[in-house]
Amino acid sequence: MSFLQNFSAQSDKGNIPLRLSLLREQIKNHKLDGYLLAHSNEHRLEILPKSDERLAWLSAFTGSAGMAIIAKKKAALFVDGRYILQAPKETDLSYFEVKLTPLETIEKWIRKNFSKGAIIGFDGWHHSYEEIEKLNKELKNFVTLKPSDNLIDKIWLDRPSPPFGEIKFLPKKLTGKTAQEKIKEIQNILCEKKIDNLILTIPENICWLFNMRGRDVPNTPIVLSFAIIPNNNMPTLYFSEKNIAQDSLMALDKLAHLAIRDEFLKDIKKLAKKRGKIWLDKSIIPFIIADILQKSKQKIFFAPDPILVRKAQKNRYEIREIKKAHILDGVALAKFLHWFDENAHSGQIDEISMVKKLEIFRREEPSLVDISFATIAGAGKNGAIIHYRVDENSNKPLKKGELMLLDSGGQYLSGTTDVTRTLFCNFATKEQKREFTLVLKGMIALSRAIFPIGTTGVQLDSLARQFLWQKGKNYNHGTGHGVGAFLSVHEGPFSISPRSNLAIIENLLLSNEPGFYKEEEYGIRIENLIYSKRSRKYSNYLEFETITLVPIETRLIAKELLTRDEIDWLNDYHKKVFLKISPYLSADVKQWLKKATKPI
Repeated sequence: MSFLQNFSAQSDKGNIPLRLSLLREQIKNHKLDGYLLAHSNEHRLEILPKSDERLAWLSAFTGSAGMAIIAKKKAALFVDGRYILQAPKETDLSYFEVKLTPLETIEKWIRKNFSKGAIIGFDGWHHSYEEIEKLNKELKNFVTLKPSDNLIDKIWLDRPSPPFGEIKFLPKKLTGKTAQEKIKEIQNILCEKKIDNLILTIPENICWLFNMRGRDVPNTPIVLSFAIIPNNNMPTLYFSEKNIAQDSLMALDKLAHLAIRDEFLKDIKKLAKKRGKIWLDKSIIPFIIADILQKSKQKIFFAPDPILVRKAQKNRYEIREIKKAHILDGVALAKFLHWFDENAHSGQIDEISMVKKLEIFRREEPSLVDISFATIAGAGKNGAIIHYRVDENSNKPLKKGELMLLDSGGQYLSGTTDVTRTLFCNFATKEQKREFTLVLKGMIALSRAIFPIGTTGVQLDSLARQFLWQKGKNYNHGTGHGVGAFLSVHEGPFSISPRSNLAIIENLLLSNEPGFYKEEEYGIRIENLIYSKRSRKYSNYLEFETITLVPIETRLIAKELLTRDEIDWLNDYHKKVFLKISPYLSADVKQWLKKATKPI
């Protein structure tokens, strides 16, 4: 069978010297001194279509976030803490310095490696207006950042064709609101603020607004599209020519004027000649769009996209469906964990075989559309690479005494899932059990949190880290991210992390995933999805409900480190898992689940 996940090596560091040389020729030909290259495209996507993987093509780094800066003789790759182990392994360090953000900044690197007055080019489609504005302020005219052609496209001769996916529409029973109702709500906001038009370039927001889904990128069911939403007339929706079913075409005709993507920039330029007021989210709008409108007769209202919060707050229909998705996913994970327990000790399974087996169990459910991201299956030392992706070159067999970190998810018609479990083979050391239990205590602390309305993500983040901190340990990623409703597995704007100053509000679906990573030895992470709702005990307080239904490996727990309340939470959670999942399992898997969820 063909698998949703591909295991071929994504890039080859052996190509770096030639490709850098070709890029530097283009930099010289365009009278530039350097070039900025982001893991991005015109839609600011995290998971890109193959045709937009420019940073990976040049640097061999395959992570979902990063930025390269190329000078005449040097180059640097900036990544966050999730990729600080992965990036040096994938790229060639004799050509790219790897820098950890935010400890090291592009601004400082530019000042060190460029002369004053240098000109650095960038693709105005692939960087947000805020990103360039911020960098310009930091540089204080030390260099000039100049929009230019995309120089990678000029040398990437075998670049894959852009995606061409089908559009489908979701019924109200899944979304809770029709597209007409959502569009009207947004237009009412525009009228209240006396805004003439809202410009949308983020496909997740557009797909949410129009209740449409597509297959234009791996793992995220979106349609690559743009939209202009006026305050009273019909919106205009821009996308590539696609195979649109007749009934879908009729549905779209009732919602929007349809145009091809090439018309979007032309219409922006036409809009720039009119008088009016336009809403732009500077954190996501491509620089080229904001720059055109900034220089126009239009007044610009810079504010967060009004769809972001509305999309993040799930309604009762969405939550009902999301809970169904987690039952389906829990069934698949129970089957997998039963299989794992029977085979882990054999010495015959490796990371790829585990990824394939889990996908087989997920695909037994007909409503599965895709996996929600490339499964992270890290055996032993590979588990310490936070966003590790197994391929044919890195594939590692699981050995006795090793931990196994498994982070995966599914895209079901009813919802998006994301779950991480840490497993073991035959035995675990006292050290591994201690670290696992410290991580578990943090996960439980956040799960049980009751907090006043107005509490921010950064405040909640410390609840999950406190037990590791007490031992002088930490993890280099956020504790929680937003999750979409059959949309992106990483959804903004809310998160639980050291950099999240937004208050957590009611009806959010978030991950809860503390971890610990010992380089070159093992990785530990435990992840459930949680739902924020009104507290049952106190007015003006919120609490979390855990949605994920997958047993936690109790054989890795150092029970003496848990309090009575923590043990009670874990036992209650496992009781819920068994009650919800067991009716859908065969007798042997049900018996395994009963043992896996027995009280400790």
